[in-house]
Amino acid sequence: MGSMQKHPLRTILITVLLTSAATIAALQYDLVPGYGKREVSGPAFAADPVKQPALTGDEEINVNVYNTVSPSVVNITKTVVEYDFFFAPIARGGSGSGCLLDNKGNVLTNYHVIESADRLEVSLPDRSRYRAKIIGVDPQNDLAVIQLIDAPEERLHPISFGNSDSIKVGQKVLAIGNPLGLQNTLTVGIVSSVGRRIQTESGDLVDNVIQTDAAINPGNSGGPLLNTSGEMIGINTSIFTIRGGGNIGIGFAIPSNTIRRVAADLMEHGRVLRPSFGADGYSIYKELAYDLDLPVDSGLLVARVYPGGSAEKAGIRGADKIVRLFNERILAGGDIITEIEGRPVSSWDELRLILEPKRPGDIVEVTLYRDGAEMTKSVTLLEPSRRPSFRF
Repeated sequence: MGSMQKHPLRTILITVLLTSAATIAALQYDLVPGYGKREVSGPAFAADPVKQPALTGDEEINVNVYNTVSPSVVNITKTVVEYDFFFAPIARGGSGSGCLLDNKGNVLTNYHVIESADRLEVSLPDRSRYRAKIIGVDPQNDLAVIQLIDAPEERLHPISFGNSDSIKVGQKVLAIGNPLGLQNTLTVGIVSSVGRRIQTESGDLVDNVIQTDAAINPGNSGGPLLNTSGEMIGINTSIFTIRGGGNIGIGFAIPSNTIRRVAADLMEHGRVLRPSFGADGYSIYKELAYDLDLPVDSGLLVARVYPGGSAEKAGIRGADKIVRLFNERILAGGDIITEIEGRPVSSWDELRLILEPKRPGDIVEVTLYRDGAEMTKSVTLLEPSRRPSFRF
C-alpha cells in the first residue's frame, strides 16, 4: 500500500496501457457493439458513384436529336491516286461526312469531299463499310450525291429534311459529323446569321447560306446542321478560319431548300437542270461608264450573245463595235442590263445567283438600256447553248 502511494505516476501509466490494450483487443475481435462493421476510409473517387442527376430539358433535346439522327450520318473516305516523277502510283486519302437520303443508298455530301476521287468508301455508324459510286455533282453549290453499292436496306436510315426558309437568327442548332476522323460527333450552337453569301472552293458564289457558331472542323463537311426536331436544315460546308486553321465559331451550311432542288436533279439526271442567260460581257463601273459615255454607271454591258440562247431569242443585243481604251480593246455598243426581276445587278456572278433557283422554261423580266433608252424584255430561260455570236 505504501509502495503504490510512493509511485502514483507509474500506477497511472500502467492503467492507461492496460485500458488501451483492452480497447484494441475489443475492436479487433468485434467485442464492442456498433464498431464491428465500420467501413475503412479511402479516396473519394474509390467510393460508389452517386446516381446520375436527371437531364435538363435542353440536355434531353441534345440526346434525342443525336440518337435519332446519328444513324443517318456516314463517314466518307476517298482515295486519290497520283504519280511521282517515275510514274509510280501514290495513293492519297481524305475524309468527310455525308447524310443518307433514302433506303436506296443515296448519300448527300459536299463536292469537295469527293472531288477527284478514284475510290470511295463509306462507313455506316454500325461500322459496316461499302464501296460507293458518284451519281452527280454540282460544284456551283459544293454538293454531290453518291450511292452505296450493295448496302442492305435494313442498315440504311434516311435523314429528315426541315424548311431552311423558316429558321431564325438565335435559334438552337446541332451539327453531327466526323471531325478529324472521330465518327459521329455532336456539337451544339445557334444560328448566327442567315442569307450569307460565300464563295465555294470552286470559286462559285452561293446565296442564302446559314452561318452558325456550332463547332465545325475538318471532316465535318457534308454532315447535317439540324434543328431541335432533328430535321436537317443545312449541310455543313466550310468554316472561316485564321492562320493556322481550326474552328473559331464561324461556320457555314448550304440551306436545305437548296439541297432539295439540287439533290433531286442529281439523282434523276446526274446534273442540275440550270438555265443559262446566254450572254456575257463586262461589269460597268464609273470610269468605264465615263469613257464609253454610258447612261448608267452600274450594270452589265452585254458583249456577246449565244446563238439560240435565252438572250438572243429575247432580242437582247451584244456588242456591234470595238472601242480602244488606252491599251485595251473593249467590245461596246451592246445592251446594258441593270435589273433582273426587279433586283439590281452589277456583276455576272450576281446574275447567275438570281437565276440559280430558276428552271429552264421560266420567264424573267429584264430591265436594260439601249441607245440611252430604258426598256424591259421578257426572257424565257433555256438550257445553256454553246457558242457566242459576234454581231460586228
